[in-house]
Amino acid sequence: MEELASELGRASPEILAPWRSDLTCVVPIPLHPLRRRERGFNQSAILAKAVAGQLDIPFHDQLQRTRDTASQVGRTRSQRWANVAGAFVWSGSPLHGTVLLIDDTITTGATVAAGTTALVRAGASAVVVLAFARATEQF
Repeated sequence: MEELASELGRASPEILAPWRSDLTCVVPIPLHPLRRRERGFNQSAILAKAVAGQLDIPFHDQLQRTRDTASQVGRTRSQRWANVAGAFVWSGSPLHGTVLLIDDTITTGATVAAGTTALVRAGASAVVVLAFARATEQF
């Protein structure tokens, strides 16, 4: 996974060029601690660290998942949004500027929207989202 993340991270400066000068830090979408222990890693965090390294900006992992949400697989669009609503909170120092939020996959946008809400509440003036895959099915 780290090798793939490194490859994807190398592409990030070009992809993020329009926002690069405004970015203050990189934050991954977190897994709930129970899911993190089951899986053994958080793919979004691995990708976010690689991107932060390539952009030479801080990586912060203080976005926390406050509850163990059910898997999004098999849920309708509205169920996905309801499932993650309010599921994230920022536990670090107040944020400033534009934050880069990284997720591995975007299907309906529910998870990154919930994460963005928490980052804005923590002080981010804007959030740029980068994902490495997106669903082609309509939900």
